[in-house]
Amino acid sequence: MPDQSLARSRLHFGPRNWVFLAAAVVSLAAGYWLLARGSTTAAPVLLVLGYCVFFPVGLAL
Repeated sequence: MPDQSLARSRLHFGPRNWVFLAAAVVSLAAGYWLLARGSTTAAPVLLVLGYCVFFPVGLAL
């Protein structure tokens, strides 16, 4: 059976994690909103930032 304290330390999110994950949510929401309004330039940029930059960085830090 794995050590429970070790498992908890791997899942600890600090304030920086939450900031990046919040930025990912905001970026994705704005990207999909712009996509629904017909934007073909800003929407993909925000979606790529959300999925490929903010979300992974928020999980990795």
